[in-house]
Amino acid sequence: MQNIYNLTLKELENYFIEKKDKKFRATQVFEWLYRKKIVSWEEMTNLKKEVILDLSETFEMRTIHITKVEKDLDVSKYLFSLDDSEKVEAVLMNHDYGNSVCISTQVGCNMGCRFCESGRLKKIRNLETHEMVEQLLEIEKECGKRISHVVVMGIGEPFDNYENLIKFIEIINNDHGIALGSRHITVSTCGIIPKIEEFSNLPYQVNLAISLHAPTEELRNQIMPINKAYPLESLIHTLKKYIEKTNRRVTFEYILLEGVNDTKKHAEQLANLVHGMNCYINLIPYNETNNISFKRSKKETILEFYDILKKNKINATIRREFGSKISAACGQLRSKKEENDEIILHDQHWKSERS
Repeated sequence: MQNIYNLTLKELENYFIEKKDKKFRATQVFEWLYRKKIVSWEEMTNLKKEVILDLSETFEMRTIHITKVEKDLDVSKYLFSLDDSEKVEAVLMNHDYGNSVCISTQVGCNMGCRFCESGRLKKIRNLETHEMVEQLLEIEKECGKRISHVVVMGIGEPFDNYENLIKFIEIINNDHGIALGSRHITVSTCGIIPKIEEFSNLPYQVNLAISLHAPTEELRNQIMPINKAYPLESLIHTLKKYIEKTNRRVTFEYILLEGVNDTKKHAEQLANLVHGMNCYINLIPYNETNNISFKRSKKETILEFYDILKKNKINATIRREFGSKISAACGQLRSKKEENDEIILHDQHWKSERS
C-alpha cells in the first residue's frame, strides 16, 4: 500500500483526476495532512465519506514512530523505528531564531569517510520520502513546536537518495504543506558531482553544504574515499559553476582532526582553494568516539586555523557545540537495532550543518 506522505501535491492532484474527481481535493488533503496534522482519515471532515473510504483503502498514513527521546538543554535526539524495524535518528535544536531539525536520509551510509562512525555500517537502504517527512511531523507532534528550519544532514548521504530527497523538499516547501521556505532548508553532500549539477537546475533556493574536510587531493583521498570518484579539483570546478548559475553561497564543512588537517599549512591551502568563491567555511571541532582513533584539535589550534582564514579574507565560523551529552553532536548520531533481545549499536555519521 502506498504511503500518502510519499506524494507531492501534483501527484495527489493526478490521483484525483484519474478518479474523475476535482483537482482541488488534493489541496484539501494536503492541508489536512500538513497544516492541521491529522493522524486519521476520519478527521478530514470536509471530504465526502466515499472519498475518505477510497483514500483509506488506497493509502496508509504514518508508519514510523518515536521509540526514544533524549534531551539536553536546547537539544533533543529522537530514535525512530521504521516499518521494517530498522532505526534512524534525528535531532531537534532550539535556537533563538527558531527550531531546527536535522533528519536522516538512509539507514547506513556507503561514503566511508574515515573519521565518521558511518563507515562501520554500509548502507542498508534508502529512506522513502514519507520516512523523511514523518520525522518532521513526529517531532513537531512530540515537542509541540513548529519546525522553522530543516537540515538534511543526518545518517546517510542525501544525494545518494536523490529522487526521494527532491520529493521531500517539494513537499515541505509547498505552500499547502509544511510551507518551509527554501532558504530555511539546507542539504549537505560529500561531493557527488552529477547530483550537484542536477541540484543547480532546481527552482528552489535551497542551501547547499559540502563536507570538504581536506584542502588537497592527497589528503582528501586518504580520509574521504568519495574523492577518488569525484576529485577535489573537479568538485571545486563544479561548485564554481553552481555558484555562478544559482547565485547562491555554498557552505564548506571542515572537521578539524588533530595532526591530520589542522596545521597552519592546511589553513593556507584551504584559503587558496576557496579564494574568490561565494562561500564560507564552517569549522567543526571533532567529536571523538570509542571506535575511531582520530582526535579533536586543540582549542588554540582551532583558533589559529580560524585566524589564518580570516586574515586571508575567507568567511569562516567555528560551529557552536551542543548535544554531546546525549550523543547528538556532529558525528555522533547512530542507528540502533534490537535482535534477539540484544541491542546492537550501529554508530552512524551525522555530518550536518547545525546552525
